[in-house]
Amino acid sequence: MSSSTTKRFRTDHVGSLLRPPELKIARADHAAGRIDAAALRAVEDRLIAGVIAKQESLGLPCATDGEFRRAYWHFDFLSGLDGVELYEPEQKIAFSGTVVPRALKVVGKVGWNKPVFVEDFKFVHAHVKTALAKQTIPSPTVLHFRSGRQSIDPKIYPELGAFFDDLGNAYAGAVGAFAAAGCRFLQLDEVDIAYLCDPRQIEMLAARGEDTEHLLATYAKLINRAVAGRPSDMTIGMHLCRGNFKSSWAASGGYEPVAEVLFNGIDVDTYFMEWDSERAGGFEPLRFLPKGHKTVVLGIVTTKSGELESKDEMKRRIEAAAKFAPLEQLAISPQCGFASTEEGNNITEAQQWAKLQLCLDVAREVWGGV
Repeated sequence: MSSSTTKRFRTDHVGSLLRPPELKIARADHAAGRIDAAALRAVEDRLIAGVIAKQESLGLPCATDGEFRRAYWHFDFLSGLDGVELYEPEQKIAFSGTVVPRALKVVGKVGWNKPVFVEDFKFVHAHVKTALAKQTIPSPTVLHFRSGRQSIDPKIYPELGAFFDDLGNAYAGAVGAFAAAGCRFLQLDEVDIAYLCDPRQIEMLAARGEDTEHLLATYAKLINRAVAGRPSDMTIGMHLCRGNFKSSWAASGGYEPVAEVLFNGIDVDTYFMEWDSERAGGFEPLRFLPKGHKTVVLGIVTTKSGELESKDEMKRRIEAAAKFAPLEQLAISPQCGFASTEEGNNITEAQQWAKLQLCLDVAREVWGGV
């Protein structure tokens, strides 16, 4: 395990923010050929600089680009890896009431040779003044979990062990590239380990032939390979949720089945964990959190609706969590991003900023700072 010297904050947000109407129009214009890539980039640059300033004006300790340059939280990065393609499958990924129309397939040796998102991070890093620039990327597990063997060309990878080795090495290259660009907070968006808490998801995996008994260990080894070479002062975060697409969700189940490996077998520093609904279970799995530098960020504010949470209720939930893990190792945030895809959740920008302000206010009242 890493002897990390990373920073600890009392509040944060997962990363994605609602796309402004001007950005949506510019992206549509680019897709239709009405403006070129440079013109789109100019709009993105201006709006990202503005949203960084907004995050800093609230007093957030970390700032992101809101994922303004992406259509999806995961596809845009993963499809930039060598050997990976984005396509439209016949069998869509199902959420509650909707489906995701795209999927990924592995058609060649997986590798890291293109600096996917690195220039985007450099822009954020150059524009923050008071906040720490945070970069979010999908966890490497995402490339396997959604479709498994059927999405990986058997001529390229007759055995999945070689696939996982190449994927871990590709991510190690990505982590190194972000580190070299000055990134000191890299977050892996890891939905799949949370999905392993849902019996329906386990049934689906077993039906397609996955070794469900050992899949968590395989994923832990993959993630550890990805982050093993990061600098000691780089915080590695991991965001866990059960799906977030147009305010819908995909999985249920408390963290109990994965908690021991999650907290003690995976070498990350900060866990952003969904706890905004009964689908995420109770706080009891926090008892596995080891004493030390690791932090769990309690996602007790929902991004799926605009109704503002009660400060008193939030404080009661923090107190309940502190029965199982030290208060000094806890923090708070919204449970997920506000726009995991460019469509965004069913919430207004005003409600988005109000929820972030609420997290900041409660953090100051509970811990004395953010």
